[in-house]
Amino acid sequence: MSFKKYLLAGLLVWIPLTVTVWLLSWMVGTLDAVFRAVLDGLSKFSPASASALMDDLGQIHGLGVILVVLTLLITGALASNVVGKWWLNQMGKIFAAIPIFKTIYTSVKRVSDTLFSSSGNAFRQTLLVQYPREGVWTLAFQTGEPSGEIGDKLGGNFVSVYVPTTPNPTSGFFLLMAKSEVIELDVGVDEALTYIISMGSVAPDTMGSTISESIKQAH
Repeated sequence: MSFKKYLLAGLLVWIPLTVTVWLLSWMVGTLDAVFRAVLDGLSKFSPASASALMDDLGQIHGLGVILVVLTLLITGALASNVVGKWWLNQMGKIFAAIPIFKTIYTSVKRVSDTLFSSSGNAFRQTLLVQYPREGVWTLAFQTGEPSGEIGDKLGGNFVSVYVPTTPNPTSGFFLLMAKSEVIELDVGVDEALTYIISMGSVAPDTMGSTISESIKQAH
């Protein structure tokens, strides 16, 4: 019994650490590969001295990650002032004018603006909903409110809801539900995601009581 107990305890310690290190290594390797590909393309059109320098830079492990982070920080700083916003808007107009590029760029930009904008409401409210049938409860996230023709057709107060699957929350179901049918929880999105990924086995001390009280009040 002690052997099995210690073995499981060791697995619980090493599995999260191993997966984390593997993911970070994969991310670093991927960004380095992209960086090297860019350098290889530039070296073909550069003088011999510049090509040698690019070859040396491509051998530095992790440099791609550092440059990506620096690029994001510089872009973010530019986007935070008036001049930078003007240039980014001009670039956006150029991209939106390219026929095939326009569809992809515009769609991705709308989604990213909705998800990551500090003024947006996407994934900032944890909900308790009955799904896939009445009497069965699950956690969900409010992603916004229906507008335009959809909002007009539905009428009344509705919210856009994302119900993630377990243990992979990146897939799920998109629902339009009446506000009266959802319960807002005082639970952070990070805590709710941990609860979903662990299939309910890992939850903050207050989450269980919060969900139980919300279900009782609904009845």
